[in-house]
Amino acid sequence: MTKIAIFPGSFDPFTNGHLDTVTKASQLFDKVVVAVMTNTNKNAVFSGAEKVAMIEAATAQLANVEVYEQPHMLTVAFAKQSGAQYMVRGVRNTADLNYENDIAAMNQTLAGDIQTVLLPADPKWRFLSSSLIREVASFGGDVATLVPANVNDALKAHFGGDRHDPT
Repeated sequence: MTKIAIFPGSFDPFTNGHLDTVTKASQLFDKVVVAVMTNTNKNAVFSGAEKVAMIEAATAQLANVEVYEQPHMLTVAFAKQSGAQYMVRGVRNTADLNYENDIAAMNQTLAGDIQTVLLPADPKWRFLSSSLIREVASFGGDVATLVPANVNDALKAHFGGDRHDPT
């Protein structure tokens, strides 16, 4: 049986932490589906199509990774539609662990046949979040070492290039 995992998120933007999780998952599963979902608690910087294109470019070297946008569906429903038996989530710290355990419990209630697999973040990415990247990039901060190169280019284009604090 083919082991298929879904890695859902809003990915706004896709970071090196996300890439690390996808890379780890691609070594564990036969197929990994990166699912660009909608987080109703966030105002997105990039459209779903833009995020899919950025993630496809950033994961092009991973032959068993596919990227899809599914903005209007429960994650477990999309997992079932994709044939996934596993849901992969990255965990940076204890706050993430608590949050992801709650989400895993809800998903288990909704779809008991889909198992959640929590992958610990590489220590060098544990501080990293998409919201932190957006905040720094919006003020012209250099995030080039924290996101794939194509994502860095998109952030610069969106936020107006290299702006620097005059102080």
